[in-house]
Amino acid sequence: MNNMSLFLNAFSFRKLVPFFSRFLLKHFRKPKIFYKHLTISQFGFQKFQFLAQRSDLEDHFLIFNVETALLKSSSLFPYFMLVAFEAGSLLRAFVLLVSYPFIRICSENFGLKIMVMVCFFGLKKESFRAGSAVLPKFFLENVGMESFEVLKRGKKKVAVSNLPQVMVESFLRDYLNIDFVFGRELKVFGGYFLGLMEEKREFVLEKNAFEVGKITSDLIGVSSLKKSFDSQWFSYCKEIYLVSEGDSRHWNQLPRNLYPKPLIFHDGRLAFRPSFLATLSMFMWLPVGCILSIIRSITALSLPYNIAIPIVAFTGVQLRLKNVPKRRFEANLENNKTQAGLLYVTNHRTLLDALMISYGLKTPLTAVTYSLSRMSELLSPIKTVRLARDRNQDAMLMKKMLSQGDLVVCPEGTTCRESYLLRFSPLFSQLAGDIDHYILPVAMDSHVSMFYGTTAGGYKCLDPLFFLMNPQPTYTLQFLHKVSGVAANSDHAEKSKFDVANSIQNEIAKVLGFTCTTLTRKDKYLILAGNEGIVRDGNTR
Repeated sequence: MNNMSLFLNAFSFRKLVPFFSRFLLKHFRKPKIFYKHLTISQFGFQKFQFLAQRSDLEDHFLIFNVETALLKSSSLFPYFMLVAFEAGSLLRAFVLLVSYPFIRICSENFGLKIMVMVCFFGLKKESFRAGSAVLPKFFLENVGMESFEVLKRGKKKVAVSNLPQVMVESFLRDYLNIDFVFGRELKVFGGYFLGLMEEKREFVLEKNAFEVGKITSDLIGVSSLKKSFDSQWFSYCKEIYLVSEGDSRHWNQLPRNLYPKPLIFHDGRLAFRPSFLATLSMFMWLPVGCILSIIRSITALSLPYNIAIPIVAFTGVQLRLKNVPKRRFEANLENNKTQAGLLYVTNHRTLLDALMISYGLKTPLTAVTYSLSRMSELLSPIKTVRLARDRNQDAMLMKKMLSQGDLVVCPEGTTCRESYLLRFSPLFSQLAGDIDHYILPVAMDSHVSMFYGTTAGGYKCLDPLFFLMNPQPTYTLQFLHKVSGVAANSDHAEKSKFDVANSIQNEIAKVLGFTCTTLTRKDKYLILAGNEGIVRDGNTR
């Protein structure tokens, strides 16, 4: 009887071994999950859904993998393409594109190293700003709302990424308020990136931060079966919650109104997420887009309005007008009966703003600029006047130009791509006392699908060409009601000019559905380019 029991026990055990083996292989297909320093007994693995149900996350440190526990799509190609195109060159981007099929068949780690080499080799470390100026927008658009809503509840958030630190740090710290960010460091020689990554940063460098967490709360890890666990990061976790591909695939995109910090400024030429197929389509469109841009430019510069407008519209450029004034306003001035020009005040979307108003009204205008490159002035098809930023001098200049015809001014002083309005300079609202009733606000918006027609760095004279390279660039102009300016010698003129400027800003924002800010041109360039936007050699507007 005892022999029979031993036989049955042995038989049952032999059956159970392959059963459990198949079970483990099914749920943990990547053997890298078991590092030599880690064993399955160290952790309590649970599904990510259970983490959202916990009410004590405010007492815990949350350590998570950025690519699989935060982002909806774990594909890294779009972000490296942005680095190659924006920080590198068109040639570098093409090399990455043709290399990607080979990268796909390589191991994940080796493919990552190839992309780092192609995108970063030879780039100057000091001038690399794509990580803070370009990438945050595209990372934010890939954040899963369900995941972020859970992660932000942690007492401290610790992000771990296989991407280079310079690519993810600004996005995580500045826009998502992540407390600690650990990416891969890039090797540098002589101030230039070598395209090689250092070994993963040792845990001991930030051990003190984790020791505080160990004392006050337990560490909770959030990762995925798609990624191997790094013993340096997850060895302190008592629990690890796993995100499946199905979970991340069904996450909703984090809405803009839920961003911890609003995305007001971003740079770069690409207006789309450069996946492999989207980038391939862009390269196929480039020859056509360049020719189309040249044709559109020549047509607009050389032909009369009545001929140029239908031709440009036939090529795909859309100009939508609302509430266009039927006639030019006339004013009986107190001292004379001459006809005064109209001052159009508009928000600033691209360098073509004044030209679009001119085409919409089918009348020549003069554009007032605060700081325009000499090259842009030479290429402008309409007359431009540069202000000196001296109130009295500029007021006299604007009075003179208004006596000669209509004038367009963009009081923001620089462009803003997103649905925000920068602070309006009050300069336009205080003119000489005899021209204080000729301000017509214009609410303006533009849309592109492939290339942005603005940039905080690079060659500004190419902005209109990039805008016109889009398959179907669109401008929308809505003319608002006329408002009064402020006479220079009126009582409380100093206060009133700000009131007028703010009132017009609010009215334009209301029509467009935009948000008003107090940010200025200087703020924009300090964030995106690290300078104050001073014009040098035609490279800054």
